[in-house]
Amino acid sequence: MNRQGVELKWLLFGMFLGSIGNSFVWPLTTIYIHDQLHESLTISGIVLLFYSGANVVGSYVSGLLFDRANPRHLMIGGTLLATVVMAIMIPFNGWPVYGILLTAIGFFNGWIITMVNSFATRSGRDGRYVFNMLYFANNLGMVIGTTIVGPLYQYAHGNVSPMFAITTILYVMFLLVVIRHFKDSRQIAPTSSDEAQPTAVKIPAANLWISWIFFIALCVIWTMYEQWSSNLSVFMTDQGISMTKYSLLWTLNGVLIVVLQLGITYLNRWYNRPYLQVFLGIFTIGFSFVLLLFARSYGWFVAAMVILTIGEATALPTMPAIVNSLSPAAVKGKYQGILNAFSSLGKAFGPLFGGLMIEASSYHVLFVICAASIFVMEAIVMVVVKLQQSKVTEY
Repeated sequence: MNRQGVELKWLLFGMFLGSIGNSFVWPLTTIYIHDQLHESLTISGIVLLFYSGANVVGSYVSGLLFDRANPRHLMIGGTLLATVVMAIMIPFNGWPVYGILLTAIGFFNGWIITMVNSFATRSGRDGRYVFNMLYFANNLGMVIGTTIVGPLYQYAHGNVSPMFAITTILYVMFLLVVIRHFKDSRQIAPTSSDEAQPTAVKIPAANLWISWIFFIALCVIWTMYEQWSSNLSVFMTDQGISMTKYSLLWTLNGVLIVVLQLGITYLNRWYNRPYLQVFLGIFTIGFSFVLLLFARSYGWFVAAMVILTIGEATALPTMPAIVNSLSPAAVKGKYQGILNAFSSLGKAFGPLFGGLMIEASSYHVLFVICAASIFVMEAIVMVVVKLQQSKVTEY
């Protein structure tokens, strides 16, 4: 039996189904609250803050429990409850029920993603390959979801019930995959006393320095990245660009990530410089906000999205793979949970931060702050890695 308790193909398929479902929800949240529920951008930001705040809690708690309890039972429970909440949102999606139920979905999404990533750490395969393939599956699902969601939202005249119905069906399929193919962890004996006692594990200081600077960097990056998936929809529609064209940007994002991930996975067989990938990726994400300063037509948004996607595909799947290699087996779930929690924290504050900045100043000031913050964070990451890389222990 595989030690991870589930074959990689089923992890990828589960991630794929969940990604399609989520891409029917998150691209619409800001514009739905703003245009259909008639609330301000700040209120939209607060709703997304609670959504991602719950995501933080779900990520951290499930990461801790993965190392201590039965992951299969935890995975089934989280997926089942997420499915139930999504089904409730089909008839109940007015204000303020929408915000309350979305927060519950945030908790269970954080729970599920951390569980999938934690199962992936036990695959026995190269960490970068596994996390690149998970990122590939996630974005392949997003390509399909975002291609459909914009036109469907317009065709439904702002009614989100059809989107939640489709998402519920996808979650049911995901739940069936979990029940059928995720193995009972009690059949998988720990291989060392360290794995039996995760709290007793001692991690080298250099490993902790690099892991924690990655956690902080991901929080900053996702805070800024969230402007693309929240406030930019209103910025573009205010300029007369349709919601369909906005959703097509995410289709482009997903297609490019699928292509880039295949290329990166192939090149990694001969080229092993993961830290350099992180440096280049963070810089490129920051540069995409520089391009937004000049965006006056749809073509500029397309160009900025291409640059953003190159950085995203290069850095974001590589960072959890590095953290995985720096984490002892007994606490891999814990550190993947912390990583997802910090990412979710950035996603939580991003829309609210952007909404407040826009209402206090302008979109262009927001884009300057986003670019500057990412460039400063990259400089800090480079310094820490340069000082600590030679001292790390890999697992």
